[in-house]
Amino acid sequence: MADNEKDIPLEDQFDGEDDVETPMERFFFHQRRALEETGKALEALLPPDFRSHAGEASKEFARGFRILVDAAIDELKKVSEREEEEARAAGEVDDDSDDDEPPTTTGKTKVRVKLD
Repeated sequence: MADNEKDIPLEDQFDGEDDVETPMERFFFHQRRALEETGKALEALLPPDFRSHAGEASKEFARGFRILVDAAIDELKKVSEREEEEARAAGEVDDDSDDDEPPTTTGKTKVRVKLD
């Protein structure tokens, strides 16, 4: 390890490391920096057109899934509305209930339920 530290200029060894106190924090600091530099190195290998097209591809992928999820939500709403209508038609839901009256409370966290 001492040999590797000789290759790195002294001013770069501790650049930004002043904020970390424990050896574990210093370890994670250097691991994060290594990951950032690895990402930059890999990005430098890729041509600019590839990066721009890859970015657009990921945006289109997300848009496609957004459409799929929105469509699924709409279908679930339609099914829910149909079920409610069928329940009303079958008389399972009481439309004449007195829902206008707020429930009475018996304390801060308890609600008295009115049963008919």
